[in-house]
Amino acid sequence: MKLYDSRRAPNPRRVRWFMAEKGVEDVEIVEVDIFAGQHRTPDYMAKAGLPNVPALEMDDGTTITESVAICRYLESVYPEPNLFGRDPREVAVIEMWARRAEMLVATPLMLTVRHSHPALAAIETQIPEVAASNRAAAEKGIRVLDRRLAESPFIAGDRVTIADILAVTGIDFARMARFRPDPELVNVKRWLDEMNARPAAKAGV
Repeated sequence: MKLYDSRRAPNPRRVRWFMAEKGVEDVEIVEVDIFAGQHRTPDYMAKAGLPNVPALEMDDGTTITESVAICRYLESVYPEPNLFGRDPREVAVIEMWARRAEMLVATPLMLTVRHSHPALAAIETQIPEVAASNRAAAEKGIRVLDRRLAESPFIAGDRVTIADILAVTGIDFARMARFRPDPELVNVKRWLDEMNARPAAKAGV
């Protein structure tokens, strides 16, 4: 298999972190320079269908994009440690928190960076109001996580799951917009410190 990666983008980092948690080392990494437009070349588009990174090319040539879809496939190939749920109840709880982590925190923070960081003006039509509104939305979303983390070691339960990976990579990416969670959110701080201390946090940084 080949993973078409970009070290500058947040969604590929989700997959790298996920692979590191599982100890996956037999997937070839192919770097795609999005600032050079390599994700828009005819060859890449023929594989991926859209100018998106990451993309995973399977052994039979099937290529999929969307970071969570890639992680789900890798979970089926490398089932341990489990990051998506062991039984129907756990699968549903993890899916719920993964969706919340993405919609309430990760996506707003990505939009904040895309619409405010000067370097991204080369690939994004930036609208300052979009950055401001998404930053405010993310701040509210992180408060939801703080309340959850007051009652749970990790976002979806007692161990790291895809929900934690989605949230932490989004928050880390937002450093480009000089965003930091409110230090008074002590549960988020405790969780962030634990996540960033994990070996997988260094995957492809």
